[in-house]
Order: sequence, then structure tokens, then C-alpha cells
Amino acid sequence: MGRKTRRLLILIALVAVIALALVLFGGGSDSFIAKYEGVDLASDVEGIGRSNSYAGYLAAHSGESYTGAAVPVDIASFEGDGEVRTHDGEQCLYTPDLGTVKWKVQVPSSGWYNLRMRYLTTKSRGVDIERALYINGVMPFSGAGKLQFTRLWTDGGEIRQDNQGNDIRPTQVEVFAWQSAYFRDDMGYSVEPYRFWLEAGENELALEALNEPVIIGALELMPITAYDTYDKYLAANQAFEASKAPDGYVDVIEAEGAYLRSSPSLYARYDRSSPSTSPSSVTRTVLNFIGGDPWNAAGEWIEWQFSVPQDGWYNISLKARQQYQRGAISCRSVYIDGAIPFDALEAISFGYDTSWQMYTLSNDKGEAYRFYLSKGEHTIRLEATLGEMGEILERLEDSIYRLNQIYRRILVLTGVNPDRFRDYKLSKVYPEVIEAMDLESKRLYKLVDDTVAITGQKSDRVAVAQTLAVQLEQFVKRDMRITQSFGNFKDNITSLGTALQNMSETKLDVDQLVISAPGARLPRVHDGGLYKLWHEVKSCAASYFVDYNSLGDKYEEDDDSVIEVWIVTGRDQSTILKTMVDDEFTAKTGIKVNVKLVAGEALLTAVVAGNGPDVVLSVDSWFAANYAMRNAVEDLTQFADFDEVRSAFLDSAIVPLSYNDGTSTGVYGLPETQVFSLLFYRTDILESLGIENPPTTWQELISLLPTIQGNNMSVGIAYPDITNVDMSVFNSLIYQHGGAIYDDEAKHTVIDNEAGVAAFKLYTSLYNDYGLPTVFDFVSRFRSGEMPLGVSPYTTYNTLSVSAPEIRELWDFTLLPGTVNEKGEIDRSVHSSGACCMMIATDNETTRKNSWEFMKWWVSAESQVRFGRELESVLGSSARYATANVEALDQLAWSNAQLAILHEQQKWTVGFREIAGGYSTTRHMTNAIRRVINAKEDPRETLLTYARTINEEIKIKRQEFGLPVD
Repeated sequence: MGRKTRRLLILIALVAVIALALVLFGGGSDSFIAKYEGVDLASDVEGIGRSNSYAGYLAAHSGESYTGAAVPVDIASFEGDGEVRTHDGEQCLYTPDLGTVKWKVQVPSSGWYNLRMRYLTTKSRGVDIERALYINGVMPFSGAGKLQFTRLWTDGGEIRQDNQGNDIRPTQVEVFAWQSAYFRDDMGYSVEPYRFWLEAGENELALEALNEPVIIGALELMPITAYDTYDKYLAANQAFEASKAPDGYVDVIEAEGAYLRSSPSLYARYDRSSPSTSPSSVTRTVLNFIGGDPWNAAGEWIEWQFSVPQDGWYNISLKARQQYQRGAISCRSVYIDGAIPFDALEAISFGYDTSWQMYTLSNDKGEAYRFYLSKGEHTIRLEATLGEMGEILERLEDSIYRLNQIYRRILVLTGVNPDRFRDYKLSKVYPEVIEAMDLESKRLYKLVDDTVAITGQKSDRVAVAQTLAVQLEQFVKRDMRITQSFGNFKDNITSLGTALQNMSETKLDVDQLVISAPGARLPRVHDGGLYKLWHEVKSCAASYFVDYNSLGDKYEEDDDSVIEVWIVTGRDQSTILKTMVDDEFTAKTGIKVNVKLVAGEALLTAVVAGNGPDVVLSVDSWFAANYAMRNAVEDLTQFADFDEVRSAFLDSAIVPLSYNDGTSTGVYGLPETQVFSLLFYRTDILESLGIENPPTTWQELISLLPTIQGNNMSVGIAYPDITNVDMSVFNSLIYQHGGAIYDDEAKHTVIDNEAGVAAFKLYTSLYNDYGLPTVFDFVSRFRSGEMPLGVSPYTTYNTLSVSAPEIRELWDFTLLPGTVNEKGEIDRSVHSSGACCMMIATDNETTRKNSWEFMKWWVSAESQVRFGRELESVLGSSARYATANVEALDQLAWSNAQLAILHEQQKWTVGFREIAGGYSTTRHMTNAIRRVINAKEDPRETLLTYARTINEEIKIKRQEFGLPVD
């Protein structure tokens, strides 16, 4: 082949690559109208799609909206679980966190209604109120099964400074005041309140409590009304046209001083990345803006107070920044004195920009809106909304749901890894699936067009939808491609789900609000190149003498009254901890604390060198006994009030922290977290398979495998693979069979007794005899439906609730399957693990006493609740804290039904004892499992062989530490 020919081929290949890139990731000018024009995209292929969606509910009822006056519900004339009370002279209805209340209401005419509730929160766990609505005994659509009502939060004091001059944000406290809210979509996809169809005459409304008590002051059926246009707003206030704001009037409100907020996570934050943030400092932590990462979900709002000197017309401007999603917009609804003045303020948009911008509320032509404000106090509220993107995201979520249904239909025939060279004749076997693919491809093309029309550009997130649309189009043209790209098809669905999660976030930073007279000169935003350059120079210079890693008040380390605490988790956790220490622990006890964030591997070398901390937090529970063997940590039973402190935890949480030195048993740490496994299940898939309830025993689970595996699905049971040595299920089976890991004196393992052998045979048979997978991503497979049952730590709930919005309300967790014992009872014993805090050994009595006071405070219910709530408020519900304090667990954001499961399974938790040489136990138990599954060796003989090896290692280690041996 000649040089010219090669160059020509390279050029052709390059052009082809560019053309493909333009097709897949081209600019906003590309359109796919021809692919879906004239196609009915609203109807579903039979058997594929949601059956109880809000969109379907709207389509099922055709009729006019009710336009009369509000219809009040007589809240005192109720049936069910409630209590009529009087609050501030007003009759109201208290509804507890469990039960249902029902009312009869006379509806004047058939039509669409909104529902509005006036309510007052009560002192409780501090999480949002949740209710389910039933109309005439029926839940109208799935979204009505989870209606959320927010609380009111504010700063618990003024911003104060630590002894380094850094701002310390105040704790968030709840405000108990009346508020009104419409029944809305908790995901924010529907921007308007839910509409409910009611027939004329008597109807029954019922509210079922899902979470938290609430006092209801009023419940009303409201007419569906649209907001006025801006012109109508001006006309309605025409009588005040002569009133004017003072010439040149400008009032700058620093956003970090917000008055109220819907979530405790929406507190003041600090930014030193821009010279324009007000106020600004490169040497100190200054709270100077609000919003950020936590302000990302529709329905969350922040409210400010301001006053104007006289009646008149004013402009409103926002100094804001949307630096989080390129190719996306962030929207906010604007409320003035509790109401949206006109329709344009239902959703104002903020485009992507890494710099602060001054946005004056104005129309598309740039003409500033004028607001009539009377002299005195006013409020302005910004509420996160998805705006026009809401409807698109709802369609996207429904599309992911249908795509997963399509995937599972094909999975039943082909399995996870179909034969690439076999023709499954999918178009003949599943013609409805091919039809659904064709329809879904067109829906996705339209979704891409609609998204680009709103955002103005094609981001990488919406490009995933386009990739799937192209793939589905190819599948329809030639069904052989389905099996050839089946794994890639599943990965694309997962990527689309991730894109949905990212696109649903609507983050925004706000630095200032400006109330000004029309034409007044607004503050300049200094974010130009020279300002940024000078800012970076100052920041660089400051980095040489400012310790940005110091947290809160810092004290001299050679002071015996100061204790040093190390935490090994993350900066967010350490910041929360230090704030709590400074405004609670030190303020109450006078004990000074330095907090340091360190890497976990630094602890051992520091302790050996004598430079370790006084207390270390959040280390794995096995640290306690292993450090105790080496006399490196203090025995906490020496303190007189130890038993009182210990009573806050289950015995299973204390077991891993205990160690017998040959003469007595001591406890060398206090539990922080405790995690155990539960059974997760997909309610929709089990129902489709004819399985009424999840299994309660392992034998029931095994009996379901033919049904599940017959549909080419599987069950997820933790296996000790290379990347994650998870022995929790095997250990649980040993306990359920009445066995143990070690004998009472911890001199040898007893996994080789009959209970251990029976558990080992059952566990290995799940893989050898019943074909369960050994390597899998449970969250991904559970989300797609490929794995409708699985055993996983209960903290998996946090991940699923955030990462899988398309299957919300379609899954749950329940108790771990158990083993029927000799009494005919189900033993649900479960292995538990967690993190702990330890006191490093010291000869200083003052340090020992102060360290104990700190540890007691840290693991107390009050501290654990505050830490858990603040951690979740900063990092989201995916970071819900798995506290070991039983009382504290009740006050975190779990629903009543979830708490009932957690508490019941807690009763069966068993702690894993740490002993000398115990490291060899997990290692060789893992080797035994892998040998039986991979080499198909005899389970009994393999377990007995490895048990002898474990006992030999235990004996060697006990001799090394001077402990008695057999």
C-alpha cells in the first residue's frame, strides 16, 4: 500500500470519526424532529410502562377545573388517629406519626382541585413530615403515596469567631410557626401543585402518617388558578403608580444572613476562590454566601427579611453563581411576602458561569421588573424548582423505568451473557419489545431536542440519551445487534440513570440580594482577569503562613489541660466535630480540644513514636483489641461511670471492643457506628413473578430460586472476593446454627464443630449448587431489576434512595432470612461491625480524665444525633449516619416502618470477637470458601483443615503475648 493511499485512508477515517462525534455530541443546532414527528409518544406498548403515574392519572380524567371558592374541610369532624387541640386560641388537629385520619367533604362540582394544608410542626426528630393521601379509599397515583412538608429552620445564634479569627457558623434550630403548603411532587418534576379529580357530592379524604407527627390547622380544596401576567400585576397596582422609591436607593442584603430556611443544611458557607465574594478574605474563613451543594433539590427554599423606607416601586437583583453543571440551568421561584407576584417568577433561570453575576429580575428583553412595596418589613424567598426541566426529567425517569422493563424481558430469554452467534429471533418472540424499543428511541430523540431547546446546548448528560436512542434504533433495524450489545445496553441504561440524578440537581450560590430604586447604580462585581490574578497572588502568599487545616479554636499542645483528638474519616466530618466541640463540649466543660484530620495509616507510627493523639475517632472496631494487646490504649472499665455509658449500646457493639489479657476482660473503646445486613427486595418484580412476600428463612429463599433464576435473574449474597472480603453472611449463618467463631476462652476457633460445618455447607451450596454469582455490583443489578433480592448492609438504603430515583416506591428492606432452630423458632442472628473511638494509653491523670469526659460526650445520644443530622445535611441522605447509640438511631431520618425493621434486626446482632491471632481467622475462612467454590473440594474436610491452621496461628500469637494456651 502506497503512502498516498495510507494518507487517504487516514483522512477518510478521521472524517468518519468527526462525523460520528457531531452526530452524537453535536451542538444545539442539530434536531431529530423527523424521527418522531407525527408519532404518538404518549401511549405505551401494552405491558411496558408505569400503570399508576401522575401523567396517566391526568389523562384518565378529562374535565374542567373547579373555579369557585376554596372548599374548607372540617378538620375537627374526623375519624381515626388524631386529637383535637387548641393552639393560641385556634382549634386544630394533632395527628401522630402513625395511623390515619379521614374526613368527609362535600364537593360542590366535579372537577380538578388542589389541596392545601396549614400546619404546625412539633418537637420531634427534626425530619420532614411525610403523609400518603387516599381519595375515597384509593391512592390516586404513586406520587400521592409520599407527600412531604418541610420544617422551618434558622440560626441558633450569631456568627462567632474562633481564636484564629475564623467564622464559626451557628447551630441550626427549628422554628415552630404556622405555615401553608400545597400537596406537591416530592421530586419536583411537576412544578405546579398536584391536581386531584373529585366528583360532585360527598368524598372521603384520608391522610396516612408515614413519618413525624404534625398539627393541622386547616385543610382546603383549592381552585386551580394561574398566576397573573406581569402586565396584570402592574394593572392591579396601578393606583400606586405615583409612589416612587427614593432616588438612587440601594439596599444590599448579605445572603449569608438568611432569616428562615426549609432545611438545616442551608446554612451560611464560605468561599475564598473569588475576589468578588462579599465579604472576602484569603487568610481567614469568612462565612460569605449561602446555598451551594446542599441547595440542590426542588422544593428547598431560603428566605430573607428586608425593609424599605417608603411606599414605592423597586427593582430586585441577585448576585448569584451557577458553577456546578455546564450545559444546564438552575431555576428558582421568587416569593415576595409569601406569594409569587406574577407568572414570570415561577422559575427564573441561572445559566452556567464560574464567576459571580448580578442578575436583575427582568424579562427576555432585559427590562427590569418593578415591584410595588409598601413601607416597612418584607420577605423574599427563593425556592429551588426544576422549571421547564421538570417535565423532561419526569419523562426521562419514566423512560429509564421502561428501558429496564425491556432489558428484563430480553434477559428472561437470553440470560445475562447471551450467545453472540445465536439468533434468538427476538422480533418474533417479543414483537412488543421491538415495538417498545422503536417508540422509546423516538421518545429519547424528542427528549434530547426539548432539553437542548431549554439549555441552549447539548451537554454530556443528555448525550447519553442520544446514544441510547441511536442504539435502540439500530436494535429495531436488526435484532441480532441486541444480543451482541446486550451488556453495553445495560451500561447505557445505568449511565442514563446517573444522568437523571445529576440533571435533577439544581444547585446555586447566592452572595447578595439588592433592593434598589429603578435606575439606581448597583454594586459592581469584580470578577475580571486582573482582580482574579491579584486574588491568586494574595492566596499564594497567604498559604505560606496560614494553616488552612486547623479546625476551630486552636490551643498550645504542651498544655496538659488540652486534649488532642484525631479523626480519620473526612474533612466534612472533622469540621462538624470541631464546631460541636467548640460550641458544646468546651463551652460546657471548659476542657480544651484540638481536632486534627489525619490519614488512618498515620495512627500506628505516631503511637509507636509517642506522638499519637489522646483520643482517636472513627477507626474500625478491630483496632481496639489489637492495640489493647500491645498496651497502647486505656481500659475504659477503670472509670466509675463506665457501666452507665455502656448502657446506651447493644452488647453486640461492645463485644469487638473487649479483650481478655489472661486475667480479666477489659473494654478498650466506645462504639460510634454499628452496621448489619438486611434483605433488600424489589416489590414490583416479586409481584410480577407471583411472589407475595420476601422470604423469611434461607430455605424459603432457596425455594424461590427456580422462579427467579428461571427468569434469568439472580439473588445477591455477599461473597469474600478479592476487592471486598465480606464474611458477614457466613458469620451470620454460623450464629443462626447455634455456633460461634471462638471458644469462651478465645484459645481456639470452633467453626469446625457441627454448627460451623452445617453453616459452611449451606453457604457454599448457595454458589456451588444454586448458582448464585460471586462477583457483582448489587446496587447496579438491583436498580436494573436483574437482582430483585439481595443481602446487603442496611446503609445500602442511603445509596439506593439517592442513586435510583426511577425505582422509588418499588423497593424496600426487611429482616435477614433466618434459620429454624430446634424449638421451631426462626433465628435471625446477624453479624455486625462498625467504627469506634479509643483513648491512647497515658500516664497523665488529667489527660486521662479529660479524654474520658470527651469520649462520653461524643458517644452520647445528643451528640450523635446532632452529628448525624449535620452530616446528612452537608452530604445528603446518602451519608445517613449509622450510629451505634440506640436512642440516637430513633432520632435520625428513618421512617417509622424502617425503624421497626432496624430495631427488630438489632436484637439479633452478634459482635465479632477480636483475639490474639484473630487476623488469621478471616483469612483462612476466606481461603476455605474459595477452595470449595473454585476447586469443588469437600466442604467438611476443607473447613476442618483450615480450622487447624487457624488454631496453630492463634496458639503462636497467644504465646507471643504471654497468654495461656491449651
